[in-house]
Amino acid sequence: MDKQVIANRIQKDMELFEPFSQTPCHGITRLPFTIEVRKCVDVLSNRMERAGLTVREDAAGNLYGRLEGSEPNLPALVIGSHFDSVKSGGNFDGMAGIVVGIEVARMLRDSGVVLRNPIEIMGTHDEEGMRFGTGFFGTKAMMGEIDDDYLRRLKDSDGVSLRDAMICYGLSPDKIKDAARDYQKEIAAFIEVHIEQGPVLEDAQKQLGLVTGIVGMQRYLVTVTGRPDHAGTTPMDLRIDAMACASKVISQMTGWAKEAGGEGTVATVGFVQVAPNAVNIIPQEVVFSVDVRSKEECCIDQIVGSLRAELEAVCGEKGATFKIDEKLKVAPASLDEKLLAMLEKGCGDLGLSYMRMPSGAGHDSLQTAPKIDTAMVFVPSKDGRSHCPVEWTEYSDLANAAHLVYETLVSNYR
Repeated sequence: MDKQVIANRIQKDMELFEPFSQTPCHGITRLPFTIEVRKCVDVLSNRMERAGLTVREDAAGNLYGRLEGSEPNLPALVIGSHFDSVKSGGNFDGMAGIVVGIEVARMLRDSGVVLRNPIEIMGTHDEEGMRFGTGFFGTKAMMGEIDDDYLRRLKDSDGVSLRDAMICYGLSPDKIKDAARDYQKEIAAFIEVHIEQGPVLEDAQKQLGLVTGIVGMQRYLVTVTGRPDHAGTTPMDLRIDAMACASKVISQMTGWAKEAGGEGTVATVGFVQVAPNAVNIIPQEVVFSVDVRSKEECCIDQIVGSLRAELEAVCGEKGATFKIDEKLKVAPASLDEKLLAMLEKGCGDLGLSYMRMPSGAGHDSLQTAPKIDTAMVFVPSKDGRSHCPVEWTEYSDLANAAHLVYETLVSNYR
């Protein structure tokens, strides 16, 4: 396979998706169940069909393109990632993994190689959790973990429920259970190609990363409620200031993460909303997000425990109240050693430099790994940048990943 031809085809596909953004000229914004995602999925469907795949959309909005094997009753080899994005992110996060999967299907078609197992190229919906504050919606649905209560309970910042958003998108929420698969019988392996989103590969001058495990994640939305009063006439010792309470808690997140230790332990407050949000009114309510990650679940639990204890102490002292809504809870995951060994051999056979490495970011593979043999291949991110408009990965690096996955499948599943 000519590497430049592969890189050119990947580039052509990737550039098709750049226009589908709510923030033109300010990065890529494709929030789940929006018109931008629908346009993106329509183009993906077309590219899959042109690659010779049979295309379907499931009840959760996930997209599948299937290429039959010589033994179609065998479980499928699924290559996938997500097509949604963060706000003002880049075009490579998630989408690159789907496009590489489509290219692998093209390579099989062009070479005339027929695998024993069917392969399915999958585009998942709402991995980022940017709109509804959770994440991994598509893979959760595939694993049978989404019900109607979940769809009704989760709402975006405009009060639109996930259920109503699905209806506007053209789906039938009442059929959400139809997205669940009998994964033990239907899926032999899940392989995800993804940009690294960090500087490690570039710094080590390695062409590819083979992921050993993924950090666990817990996400919460915290609401602190005080009392709105006049900013000039209310003495400091008589205030019930929601911002004073919330900020005291938020300021300690960094320290709690450092104290917890453990591999890849981090804590982030990335969203804050204040009401009434006026210069001369003491804040009545502060809502903020908490995102905690670590390879060691005990470290996550320690930080969340500190969060709860400090909220109780601070709010109790000031007379404020608080509530904590859990949005996401996923345990750390180790990836499949057998698949890792296959990929390592493939790197050696192709002369590609690589390193084993953990992932500090969450991915669809985090959801599949506990129940399905799962592997991840990382490609370098320029300057380690991601979740921002300057996110960039060389198309030649994506071609390396496509070549590796192709050779691994041909060597082990033919």
